[in-house]
Amino acid sequence: MSDAEKPVKPARKTLRPKDAATLILIDRSSGAWRVLMGKRSTKHVFMPDTYVFPGGRRDSRDHALPFETDLHPSVLSKLLNESRGQLTPSRARALALAALRELHEETGIAIGDPRPAGHLAARLSSLRYVARAITPPGMVRRFDTRFFSAFTDEEGIDPAAISDSQELHDLRWIGLGETDGYSMPDITRLILRDLRNLVETDPSLSYGMPVPFYYDRRRTFVRELF
Repeated sequence: MSDAEKPVKPARKTLRPKDAATLILIDRSSGAWRVLMGKRSTKHVFMPDTYVFPGGRRDSRDHALPFETDLHPSVLSKLLNESRGQLTPSRARALALAALRELHEETGIAIGDPRPAGHLAARLSSLRYVARAITPPGMVRRFDTRFFSAFTDEEGIDPAAISDSQELHDLRWIGLGETDGYSMPDITRLILRDLRNLVETDPSLSYGMPVPFYYDRRRTFVRELF
């Protein structure tokens, strides 16, 4: 069979990134900052056996979840402006709600008022928006992930009140400068590095601070601030 007669294989379809959200919970009670991380199961197709922040994909129902307080105006403005019209206020809020829902499901920690049947009326007002990252093409899963953060002392959270789940196990508090020896995605290390640098100039993590955005542009890894 000549080359002209051979069947043409269809090009591999580039996956469209799905909305996702993550919560970086920070404990500063001992002076040195620590962040809550857990290990993903071996059974996960995407990033198995790696330490990550609690979080996951935005569900279609997240926009309808109840909340006690809304996002800080500066945080909402950042989310809307960086998306260039792709996000509505409802969808932006749903990302924050997804982050807190996943935190509750994966660690047992509630930022908000727990409701019957495991539901949560979330408090969004103290969340900071600290990073955005889009999974590069070619991965088995692709996500457009927004990274939010919160402080345990502002939320009245006991750092010891965490519990493993089917999604995350070996939950632990990891110091910003103590990540060696842990298997982590490269993007997680980059965001932790950004957070470590930010602590030195803006330890309160002000609501309107510049947000790093990581993505792939024609096979080149890009970091922008917006």
